[in-house]
Amino acid sequence: MRIISYNVNGIRAAMNKGFIDWLKTDPADIICVQETKAHRDNVNHKEFTDLGFHDYWYSAEKKGYSGVAIFSKIKPDNVQLGNGYMQSDAEGRVIRADFGDVTLINAYFPSGTSGDERQGYKYVWLKEFVEYLDILKKTRPKVIVCGDYNIAHKEIDIHDPKGNKKSSGFLPEERSWMDTFFVNGFTDSFRHINTEPHHYSWWSQRFPTVRLQNKGWRIDYISVTQNLTDNIADAKIYPDVKHSDHCPVYLELKF
Repeated sequence: MRIISYNVNGIRAAMNKGFIDWLKTDPADIICVQETKAHRDNVNHKEFTDLGFHDYWYSAEKKGYSGVAIFSKIKPDNVQLGNGYMQSDAEGRVIRADFGDVTLINAYFPSGTSGDERQGYKYVWLKEFVEYLDILKKTRPKVIVCGDYNIAHKEIDIHDPKGNKKSSGFLPEERSWMDTFFVNGFTDSFRHINTEPHHYSWWSQRFPTVRLQNKGWRIDYISVTQNLTDNIADAKIYPDVKHSDHCPVYLELKF
């Protein structure tokens, strides 16, 4: 099972930048995208089905905002839209697909960069998301959580930890949530394979040179429950794939 997680920062914009041509290179069996900013009916989704993908979309009520989708060459046994929390579901943040006894969650975590109100909601969402996972794991213990977490976990995951210690996405409370998330049964698949610095998945668009200089943040993750850790065969980040201000992250599981 080969999985890609990718915040495309607008699926139509990514398609205009060669996203479909990249999919033709067969980067993975399952492509999980965040921040689609579109509804299925507003996208030429036939381009995905023509490549052999089953496509599942969960879009925000607000047009041009948020949204997640799964494109999978493996047909899931079950797909569930949302996690049952009203605001999260209105913003189209969580989609679930079951493949045998493995459950894949594609999630777009809120950003707190626009101000205190959204930062406050981010903490609420994180709490609700853990509650959702705790209930899910009682009946579906093998879980993969991929997506844009909007949090850089440790200093190694951000180019300027000192300069960003008061920035949303690297606040102590957010990093503490990540600590607890991993302590309570999840494995960071990329760090399980690679412990080297300077691997990032997002670069600010406000400063066009930062991607060239690799001054980024690692805020996109594919995490697995610890009962899947031994199945991790490979995990990578693809900074040279450029349809977005993020880049794809990759996980291969072998069973």
